[in-house]
Amino acid sequence: MILIVQRVNSSKLWADGKFVAEVGKGLVVFAGIFTDDSDVDINKAVEKVSELRIFENENCKMDLSVRDIKGEVMLVPNFTVCGDTSHGRRPDFIKAARPEQAKPMFEQLYEKINSVIPTKEGVFGSDMRVVAENDGPVTILIDTKSKLGK
Repeated sequence: MILIVQRVNSSKLWADGKFVAEVGKGLVVFAGIFTDDSDVDINKAVEKVSELRIFENENCKMDLSVRDIKGEVMLVPNFTVCGDTSHGRRPDFIKAARPEQAKPMFEQLYEKINSVIPTKEGVFGSDMRVVAENDGPVTILIDTKSKLGK
């Protein structure tokens, strides 16, 4: 699973032209699910998103998590973050999970994050527009399969 995590002051989301959700200070998380992802990846993603210390404390040091600041999460399904650009100029999405596999996993990811942090979600399979006021900007890549930072 790949997650692109952005620290934001606020974010709003529209799906198929209709307003869906907004969050205040917190995170926007674009989630890509691969064919070989499992519950292990979901649990690791939930832990990383909820505990990632990328918010500043009173000494302007990144030492606080979204939970610590009582922030919110906007979770956006986004298969394009699974794109492989190692060959040619057109991304290859062959390793991205098909909707019948990815949707239930995304819903499980949403439920688990929402159980620890107030979370809004995008609409799976829709054409979405996300407007975010990035803070910093701080943007972090979480790869649940990465051997770094275990």
